[in-house]
Amino acid sequence: MTKTKVLIVEDETAIREMVAYALMKANFDVFEAEDAKSAYTMIADNNPDLCILDWMLPGQSGIEIARRLRRESSTQNIPIIMLTAKSSEPDRVSGLDAGADDYIVKPFSPKELVARINALLRRTNPHSKDEIFEAGGLRLDIGNHTISLDDKMISLGPTEFKLLHFFMTHKNRVYSRAQLLDQVWGHNNFVEERTVDVHIVRLRKALDKKHAGYLQTVRGAGYRFSNQPQ
Repeated sequence: MTKTKVLIVEDETAIREMVAYALMKANFDVFEAEDAKSAYTMIADNNPDLCILDWMLPGQSGIEIARRLRRESSTQNIPIIMLTAKSSEPDRVSGLDAGADDYIVKPFSPKELVARINALLRRTNPHSKDEIFEAGGLRLDIGNHTISLDDKMISLGPTEFKLLHFFMTHKNRVYSRAQLLDQVWGHNNFVEERTVDVHIVRLRKALDKKHAGYLQTVRGAGYRFSNQPQ
């Protein structure tokens, strides 16, 4: 079973390491960032299932990060827990209004944080880990993070897996390279549009001839996934 991925954005090393240790013990896959810039890179590269944001960060605050995540289509559904020393009611309201789903005041119990994470994940995404998507003999299992063709397992890199998952959940619609970068890679300014073409080629090579035809190039527009191969 694939572990739930949690990103911790906290500039105080001792707190970040304490939270990371508690989450790893609870069997989460943990990523760490100390500021907004590294947080956005982590989000684009790892597509976390949940973010823990410290309010007070150097440069851009956790509130500003939360607002940006809620504005962007690729990140607007990521659950957010705000972690802060600010405990007044107006501060709590500001955090929730910015897009946080929960608000935990420092000092806090790591056990309570884990319980809050589990409760939030149950509320916001109760079935996603068990979803299976199929097209002909092609089967993508989210829970086990596997791909099979006619019951034979194939190997895909993490980006190709995310790309195929996106296509199989958005069939028959044409997406431009820019749209695919937004949806699959997130807003990462270091990724160029031609990167999409490279991963499309890799994905097609991993599939058999029939299912590679499901992934179609639409000249001048982009790509689409269709159960009617070309």
